[in-house]
Amino acid sequence: MKVQESVTYTKAGVDTAKVDIGLNRLLAHVGRSLTFRTDIGSVKLGIGYFANVIDLGQGSGLAVSTDGVGTKILIAQMMDKYDTVGIDCIAMNVNDILCVGAEPISLVDYIALCEPDPELLEELGKGLLKGAELANITISGGELAIVKDMVKGVRKNREFDLVGTAIGTVSLDKVIVGANIQENDAIVGLSSNGIHSNGLSLARHIFLKTGAIDEYFEVLEKTIGAELLAPTHIYVPEIMEMLKSNLDIKALMHITGDGFLNLTRVKSEVGFVIDYLPEAPPIFTLLQKHGNVTDEEMFRVYNMGIGFCVILPEQEAETAIEIAGRHKVDAFRLGYVVKDPDKKVIIKPAKLCGQKGQFYK
Repeated sequence: MKVQESVTYTKAGVDTAKVDIGLNRLLAHVGRSLTFRTDIGSVKLGIGYFANVIDLGQGSGLAVSTDGVGTKILIAQMMDKYDTVGIDCIAMNVNDILCVGAEPISLVDYIALCEPDPELLEELGKGLLKGAELANITISGGELAIVKDMVKGVRKNREFDLVGTAIGTVSLDKVIVGANIQENDAIVGLSSNGIHSNGLSLARHIFLKTGAIDEYFEVLEKTIGAELLAPTHIYVPEIMEMLKSNLDIKALMHITGDGFLNLTRVKSEVGFVIDYLPEAPPIFTLLQKHGNVTDEEMFRVYNMGIGFCVILPEQEAETAIEIAGRHKVDAFRLGYVVKDPDKKVIIKPAKLCGQKGQFYK
């Protein structure tokens, strides 16, 4: 089943460079709206952080973030199993809300459908409910749209899209954007439970065009379809305990698309040196082997076994690791911060240097 030619995200149909160009053109217009309100309702952060914060007055802020499930939905359709992608929708949103130091409190969803299938909607509802329970949030509303001519998929009449917008609360004087990161602060990484909800286009290109969704892999102890559909971990309980435990948390990063390059989404002009990485879950080894994917591409697209990072003083790293452990999440001291206006990410175990959206040997 091995693909001989090296596979990239671009070859799988996702041209990230073109996405960046288009995004910049979009932001040239919508970014100007940030000046429309200057008191209550004003936006406190620039574009580019994991979430933004809106001023509610009297020192209170409302954190806002939106995200979808992406092409993981196509895996659900291939398996005809829809009761877990709702967890992913919750996870991708609340994990981003955490990154500005906010506590997630509620979410609204948008479901676009080809057909108003009651069974499909019930299954989606099960996942959304489970995700809300794990994140300790409410689902306070949403929108259901029947747009048959717009939605495509791989299973007839089960075509759909699922997106959420989450909100959280944070005191304006406690917003975290990595503004005061110091040299030699520690990088603590919390383990992922697989590829989460990023890089599924590449994974499908590697596995599902050269094999079957129900192919069993001994190293996974499950089929490739079941592995790719495993829901994204929700980091709310462990991160909220850290935030409430008086740790001097400097920055919080959700490790999604772009992998460890997400570390650079901070205000401080610093770089990051990773000198230790735990063994990644076997799905990553399989992806790299069967797709002949380079280390540079793997670390650019995937979380490589670390789904969330915390930056805090070296002497507090062990406490953060212990808190994660109480929530049955493995955590590790991955490395440390250095002064670097170029914001490079050095991954010593893989001999990689990351900068401006790419990793290099």
